[in-house]
Amino acid sequence: MAVPGAFWVVCACILGFCHVEAAENKLSSLDSSFCHGGLEAIYPTLDVTKCLIIPKGQKLREKVSNVWKAPQIYHSGAHKNKLYVLVMVDPDAPSRTNPTSAYWRHWLVADIQGDALKKGHIQGTSLTDYHPPTPPQKTGFHRYQFMLFEQLPDAPVSLTEQEKSSRGKWDLQAFIRRFDLGEPVATLQFLTQNYKD
Repeated sequence: MAVPGAFWVVCACILGFCHVEAAENKLSSLDSSFCHGGLEAIYPTLDVTKCLIIPKGQKLREKVSNVWKAPQIYHSGAHKNKLYVLVMVDPDAPSRTNPTSAYWRHWLVADIQGDALKKGHIQGTSLTDYHPPTPPQKTGFHRYQFMLFEQLPDAPVSLTEQEKSSRGKWDLQAFIRRFDLGEPVATLQFLTQNYKD
């Protein structure tokens, strides 16, 4: 007696071989290669320790957008006597296919003490207060990128008046050059989309 094909599909799903969100939860090689250096962003029930897509379950996308405050930031490789600059941006504003407002600045902290960073405490000068990821509806996935730079000694970091007037269309590369920050010592990113999508 032949077994109907639908039976095998149901069995495969029950045994866990069927992944409905598999394509959605798979990072491209470009997105997964962004992360390096051991930077960690810790939210109440979500530890971002590598590049990932925030899953749809447990209302994590809603919590990261509407409930949780700024994450704790850890960098075990921080030097205790050095200062650091933390940048969090969305390069996909308003959408990845049309990033006309990139880079959208979500968070910017300078003068972060290395010894505090090793313990997950950001003690520094907030140049842009934390704003949670809030991708607009129907704009797909957005990358939220954290970059940690070593700050030169005796080199105060600040924003221009024009930069202070808007979080959008921030020239991140000009900022990096202006303060001679060089390459980030550690980077991390997660992808999420509007939780109603």
